[in-house]
Amino acid sequence: MTGMRARQLGVITGCGVPGPHNAITDVPGVRVGHMTLIEGEGELVVGRGPVRTGVTVIMPHDGDIWREPVFAGCHRLNGNGELTGLEWIRESGTLSSPIALTNTHSVGVVRDALVAQAVAGRDPRESYWALPVVGETWDGVLNDINGFHVRPEHVERAFAAAANGPVAEGNVGGGTGMICHGFKGGVGTASRVVDADVGGYTVGVLVQANHGRRDRLRVDGVPVGEEIPSSVIPLPHASAASEGTGSIIAVVATDAPLLPNQCARLAQRAGLGIARTGGVGEHSSGDLFLAFAVGNRGLPGSAYAPDSPIAVPLSMLSNAYINPLFDAVVEATEEAILNALLAAETMTGRDFITAHRLDSDRLLSVMRRYRRAT
Repeated sequence: MTGMRARQLGVITGCGVPGPHNAITDVPGVRVGHMTLIEGEGELVVGRGPVRTGVTVIMPHDGDIWREPVFAGCHRLNGNGELTGLEWIRESGTLSSPIALTNTHSVGVVRDALVAQAVAGRDPRESYWALPVVGETWDGVLNDINGFHVRPEHVERAFAAAANGPVAEGNVGGGTGMICHGFKGGVGTASRVVDADVGGYTVGVLVQANHGRRDRLRVDGVPVGEEIPSSVIPLPHASAASEGTGSIIAVVATDAPLLPNQCARLAQRAGLGIARTGGVGEHSSGDLFLAFAVGNRGLPGSAYAPDSPIAVPLSMLSNAYINPLFDAVVEATEEAILNALLAAETMTGRDFITAHRLDSDRLLSVMRRYRRAT
């Protein structure tokens, strides 16, 4: 079986209830788009390929995020990575740009493309600046990362593809060339809807998973990495010493009316979902998380707007009811990583290096032996 999601396979992580698409797009207004670049085969020729990369964009709501920001917060588990714009998010407590994910050496061009989008159509004399949010993980094992193949038009095409509903996972967009726990990794997503008596809010998570060591991989507590070692499904790296040197970006979205400090608390809980799958935030890993909440729409978009209100009415979820959202983040992050592993297909990249998929039949066999699958 290929292209299976965890729940389709009968592997259920946690006890929460997913949204209709079990994706970050279950949060009203959130849209996701991918642009995938796969070109060439054989030996690496810098600037020519092989190319195994792309761009993923997340639109936080169905309005103009540049003019209508939302509350947001962030967290760093290990900082050997990049997620631009976080200082302003920490300072202002707001997210005022789309979120884009790509490879490490394409952050600059993607960020510039987002700035161009932000200023398009504005009065050039207007006092306006953009501090876009762009995250990265390193796909250089499979991709000609120093060839700089991601260009502004690819970002534009990812935006054009942005939609609500089901989200493509695995070898797509920014996750195209990524590796996770020694298997082919990439983009994954999942969601949870909390009980009506605590608000009925939706929490969605999207990850770009490029982290972890094989022997540490756990699925619902089962030591899958030990049960499917590199002697059974080979690692793509030259040696086991290369494992754990990647990164993971996690984006959390919710329609709960959270304030910035509460968003930061949600972002922090993504690290617990990563830990449940065996991630430990190695020295060489960039583990960066961002959470935003669309439950307080209508925030003014510019400190210099002459018509900005002096005061804005807000709602806030009582902290007495926030634990179910924490649970939702942990469970959805864990399931998003597993969905990335299961959706990804075996990929051969530069210099004939191959990252093998997590075989769903083998996984199901292991889970059934531990009585953790239906």
